Amino acid sequence: MDEKKPLLGANAGMSQGFVVNPPSQQYPGGTPQAQYPREAPLGAYSGGPPPQGGYPGGPPPQGGYPGGPPAQGGYPGGHPAQGGYPGGPPPQTGYPGGPPQQGGYPGGGPPQGGYPPHGGAGQPPQQGDAPMPQWKGEIPDQDVDDNPNAAATAPSAPPLEKMDEVAGYSNIGFDGAMAPPPSYEAATREPPQRAEIQGLPQIDETEARNALLQHVSEHCCYGSGAAQSLRFTDLQHSSAFHYTLETFGEARSTAWAYDPYSGQPIDGPQNGPAPGPWDIQAAPPATFQNQQSHIEVPHTASVKPCHNCMAMGRVRCHRCFGRGRVRCTSCAGRGHKTVYRNGEHEHERCHWCHGDGRRRCCTCHGFGMVTCACCQGHCSLKCYIKLTITWTNHLTDHIVERTALPDHLIRNVAGRVAFTETQQRVWPINHFPDAEINNASNRLVNQHATAFPSERLLMQRHQVRIVPVTQAMYKWKDTNSDYFVYGFEKKVYAPNYPQQCCCGCTVL
Repeated sequence: MDEKKPLLGANAGMSQGFVVNPPSQQYPGGTPQAQYPREAPLGAYSGGPPPQGGYPGGPPPQGGYPGGPPAQGGYPGGHPAQGGYPGGPPPQTGYPGGPPQQGGYPGGGPPQGGYPPHGGAGQPPQQGDAPMPQWKGEIPDQDVDDNPNAAATAPSAPPLEKMDEVAGYSNIGFDGAMAPPPSYEAATREPPQRAEIQGLPQIDETEARNALLQHVSEHCCYGSGAAQSLRFTDLQHSSAFHYTLETFGEARSTAWAYDPYSGQPIDGPQNGPAPGPWDIQAAPPATFQNQQSHIEVPHTASVKPCHNCMAMGRVRCHRCFGRGRVRCTSCAGRGHKTVYRNGEHEHERCHWCHGDGRRRCCTCHGFGMVTCACCQGHCSLKCYIKLTITWTNHLTDHIVERTALPDHLIRNVAGRVAFTETQQRVWPINHFPDAEINNASNRLVNQHATAFPSERLLMQRHQVRIVPVTQAMYKWKDTNSDYFVYGFEKKVYAPNYPQQCCCGCTVL
C-alpha cells in the first residue's frame, strides 16, 4: 500500500475538515482554485473521499459555504449536500447569529472606515463591532507628534432632513428663527394726573470749598493751597434734567436642539400636537432686567441615533488619529538619543519609548478611540425643539444741561426723582417746566412704539431726575477761574484748577 504523504500548503490539516477563511478574508465574487482544490488527497475527509472528479456538483459556492464552516472533524455522515446546505440550518459550530451574506460584504469589501479596535489599536474585528465613523479632515500618512493641546473637532448638528416634521415649526433649523409676536392692542388709558415739580436745595460757599478740597485730595499731584486760599466771587445755581424711558420687551425664537439620551422621559408627538411659540406660558423673573430662559416645546421630542459616531458611542481619537500611538517627543521618533560621552558621540536608547520611537497616546490610552462628545457615549440623542425667551430692557435717555459741564457726567450721579410712571404704555410728559424735556419725552415714546417689531412690549417706565449743579466763580492770586459742583455726592469738575502739579512733579 502506498504511504500517505503529509499535506502541504492550503491542504494541510484538511483531515479535520475544510479550512474556511474568516469573513474578513473571503474573496467576494469567487474563490481561487488554490484555495479549494477540486481533488483532495485520500484521508482528508472523515466521511471518505469525494467522488472522482472533485466535489459533487462542481466547486464550492463562491464566497465560501453559506452557513459557515463544517462541523469539527468533517461532515458527519458523509459528504456535504450538493451546493451547500440548501434550505437547512448550518451545523451548530457554524457562524453564530446567522450565515454571512452571499459573496462576502455588500459592495465587495468591508464597511468603509474599517473596524474599530476591540482589544486595542490594530486588533482584528470582534463579534458585534460596528464600522468606524469617517474622520472629518485629513489623516496623516505617518505617526504624528504628541500634541497635548490638540483640540477635538466640535461635533456638528444632526442633518435637518433627519428631524421630524412638526406642525408650525417647519422653517426652523439649529441656528434659531425669530417668532414674530401675535398682533395685540395695548389698553388705552387717560393721561394720569401729575404733581408739580419741586425745586432742589442749594449749596453755600463752605460746601463748595469742602467739595473742592475733597476733589484735590483724590489727585496725588494736586496742591491744596489754591483750594484753601481762593476767594469766591459768585455761586450760580442751576439744575440739570435727566429723562429716561425704559421699554421692557419679550422676544421668542425656536431652534432644533439635541442632548445625549440616557433614558430620560420623551415627550413626543404621540402625546398631542405641539403648541405654538407664543402659546407657551412664561413669566419673567423680574421686570426691567435683561434675562433669558430656555424651554423645551412640548410634544416635539424624539430619539435619534447619534450622527457623529454612527451610534457607536466612540469616535476616532483626535490626538493620534486612531493609531493608538504617537511619535515620541523625547527622541523625535528615532528610538535613541545622541549623547557625548568620553569624547565620542554615542547612541543611547530612549528611556521614554524604550527604543521604539513611539509612545502610547495619553488621550485614548492606546485604544485609538475616545468617547463621543456629542452623545457622551450613550449612542443616541434626544432631539427636540427649544424655545428661547429673551427679555430685554431697552433704555433711552435725554439730558438737559445748559452750562459748560459735560452732559455725560449727569448720567452717573444721584439726583431727585421729580417724576416717575410705570404702565403697559406710558403717555409722553407734557407738564414739565422745561419744554425740552416734554419734547424729548414725546419723541422717545413714539420712537419706542415701533422700534422693536420682533418683540412683545410688556411694560414701560419713564422718569425725570433733577440733578443740582453749582458753578463756583473764584479768584486766586491774579487768576479768575471757575469749577462745577454737581449731584448729591457733590462731585467736582475743575479742568482749570491752578495747582494741578505740586512742587517737584514733572509733567512729561
